[in-house]
Amino acid sequence: MSKTKSIPKTNLVGLRELRENMDTFISVVNKGRSFTVLRKSKPVFKIVPVEEWGDEGEWETVIDFREIDPGGISVDDALKALKKAHG
Repeated sequence: MSKTKSIPKTNLVGLRELRENMDTFISVVNKGRSFTVLRKSKPVFKIVPVEEWGDEGEWETVIDFREIDPGGISVDDALKALKKAHG
């Protein structure tokens, strides 16, 4: 797996470069930078910081499954907890 020496100055990034350097790109996006991801030289999606989502960025916690078991729970237990919490 290759390492990127630095994040490109352009906001365009190849899909392979993104995959190979995901942690680096996550860090840069968390600092406010956006990227358009290209596959075979065509734009396929955009990565933006959560703050740029506008109204779509509003998150609601439905249930925190860590309260049931910090190590994880089965799907059946998750469904039971959701039904209990929301009827």
